[in-house]
Amino acid sequence: MNNYFQTPPVVKNLIIVNVLVFMATTLLPVGNAIFDFGSLWFGAAPYREFHSYQFITYMFLHADVGHIFFNMFALWMFGRTLEYELGSKRFLIYYLVCGVGAALIQIATAWLLGETPIQLVGASGAVMGLLLAFGVMHPNAVIMLLFPPIPMKAKWFVLIYGVIELFMGWTGFGGNVAHFAHVGGMLWGFLLLHWWRRRGMIRF
Repeated sequence: MNNYFQTPPVVKNLIIVNVLVFMATTLLPVGNAIFDFGSLWFGAAPYREFHSYQFITYMFLHADVGHIFFNMFALWMFGRTLEYELGSKRFLIYYLVCGVGAALIQIATAWLLGETPIQLVGASGAVMGLLLAFGVMHPNAVIMLLFPPIPMKAKWFVLIYGVIELFMGWTGFGGNVAHFAHVGGMLWGFLLLHWWRRRGMIRF
């Protein structure tokens, strides 16, 4: 039986929760309040204070349709294979660690560069951790890029993507995109994978 299109439980439920939250923030009268409540704030006005729970809630908020579509598509594409290989519990831990780690890196760099206040939303940091994991565990798997539509080995795609994100974050190119959060998600994912490997919990 071909289970390529079957979605394991954590990936499926993460997508469902993200979509439901997005619908709530865009369709409900209290949508803006939900968005402000769950966003990760740093150095903002007093009525938009930082709270520790925001390290989790920010991952389930998205700014627009394009933002959530590409994040959920990448979660579905790479997350299915990783959840089957890591197991659902370890996969969820990995996803959350990458998301929280991404936020920590973004806040630290924003503070060091004097680019506060910031408002951080989106699953991109956690998703970049998944991309990193796929590249590390399946380095020679071929990924078909969308723009341009050419095939590339996962290891080279991850390396090039990481360098581009680091460059764009350092130069400020790319507007309001949290490039250092993307790099942070990949960095924490790399460290966690190798920590698990050294402890004999996973192999690659």
